[in-house]
Amino acid sequence: MLALNDKVVYPGHGVAVISKVLERCIAGNTSKFLELRFLTKEMTILVPADNCNSIGVRGLISKKEVDEVFILLMDLPRKIHPFELNASSWNKRNKSYQADLRTGNLKKIAGIYRDLQHISIHKELSFGERNLLAQTEQLVAQEIALVTVRRSEEVVFQMRSIFTISSTGVNIPVATL
Repeated sequence: MLALNDKVVYPGHGVAVISKVLERCIAGNTSKFLELRFLTKEMTILVPADNCNSIGVRGLISKKEVDEVFILLMDLPRKIHPFELNASSWNKRNKSYQADLRTGNLKKIAGIYRDLQHISIHKELSFGERNLLAQTEQLVAQEIALVTVRRSEEVVFQMRSIFTISSTGVNIPVATL
C-alpha cells in the first residue's frame, strides 16, 4: 500500500514523491487521489489511488534488483539484423520500445537502453533513437541512484562504462557494484 512521502515510479516520467493524499468528489462519488511530485521535473500529477497498479505506479526496486539490472545491461542485446537498422524498422522498434516504457518496468527500460547502446556501436543513432537513449538512461540512473544512495551522474558513468569499446572493438563489461 502506498502512503504519504513514499517514493514511487510513474511510467515514462520517473521517480516521484507522494506529496498529498486527497479526496475528491467526482460524479457524486468520493475518490482518493495521490498527488505525485516528481523529483527531477517541475511537475505534479493526481493519480486515483485505486488505479495505481493499472497505471503502472510502483515502489522503487530493491538493491537485489539493481544488481539484476546491471547484469541485464552486460547481457547481449536482443538480436537485431543489419536490415532492421533502417528508418522504417525504427518505427516498428520504437512502437515496441514505447510499449515497454509505458509498463514502467525498470528491467524492460534497461533493456531498451542496452539495445540502443549496442546499436550506437554499429551506426549513428537517429534523433528519435538518441532521445529515447537519453530518456531511458535518465529513468534507469535516477531510480538506481535513489536505491543505492548515489548521485545520478555516478550511476550514468557506471552504465556508460559497460559499453566502453576496446581497441579490438569488443565490449568490455565493467564490474558493477
